Amino acid sequence: MYYLAIAFPGLRRFRIPLSRDQVLLLLAAFNEIMLGAETYIAHLVSGTIVPYEWIPIIFGPLAGVLLLIAGLIAQKNRSLATVIASFVFIASIVVGVMGAFFHLRRALLLTAPIGDLVSVPLLVWAPPILGPFTFALVGLVGLSAAWVENPPDSGTLVLLKDRRLSLPFSKTRALLFMVGLGSLATVISSVLDHARTDFSNPWLWVPTAVGVFAAVVAVGLGLIDKPIRGDVITFIVAMLLMMLAGVIGVGLHVREDLTSQGAILVERFVRGAPFLAPLLFADMGALGLAVLLDPTEEKD
Repeated sequence: MYYLAIAFPGLRRFRIPLSRDQVLLLLAAFNEIMLGAETYIAHLVSGTIVPYEWIPIIFGPLAGVLLLIAGLIAQKNRSLATVIASFVFIASIVVGVMGAFFHLRRALLLTAPIGDLVSVPLLVWAPPILGPFTFALVGLVGLSAAWVENPPDSGTLVLLKDRRLSLPFSKTRALLFMVGLGSLATVISSVLDHARTDFSNPWLWVPTAVGVFAAVVAVGLGLIDKPIRGDVITFIVAMLLMMLAGVIGVGLHVREDLTSQGAILVERFVRGAPFLAPLLFADMGALGLAVLLDPTEEKD
């Protein structure tokens, strides 16, 4: 189902040079690179990056480059490119899950009684538990985009040697659910991060409200069998708000990290407000809009 054309019927007369899956794969490659950079900055806070903390830092850019190479290979050999991309995305899911495990372990008092094993202050001040799951989300979205759905909206993925895998719902609806869950994870991470300031600035509630709204709208659209124009436009508004919140958040975080004279001090950017973190809002918004593109794609 071409969701964007439901909102704007005139778009059916135009066709962009890239398919929806290709756009999603480009977003995935960009995200892997940016996640590596963001993880590097986040891990600098401790002063010393231990060996296992280098895994996501190195993996992110490497995965992004491999995905771009796979994209070039896809022009001649879609099957080989799909296999390469699939391995990269499976590895991304593993990196994300393992990262979340290490962060969670830092948030638990393993030697304390069961009742004191976890607490809100520990969750607030520990490394962001949901942060590494972004690698896993990129992996899931990438796997969905790497395999062709034929016919479109059937929920049937064409695997190697024309083998088929039937899903309980279409790829588009699965992607909408991922956007919803990703938006929810983003807003929870934002709340835990802003809780360190006790939400002293009331404007900090804005990204919280936007994130919750986007998560509900994305999941809701995925649950609707036959969406109408208003449903899709509401979703578009939610995704645009996510992007706006992300861009404004970056600006506010950068302003917070500058000195009183407006000078850049690297130490403040490393240990202060994470200036790249709000981009997750913009990223989820861009992903959501990409999901609305025409799912039709010719299988090589």
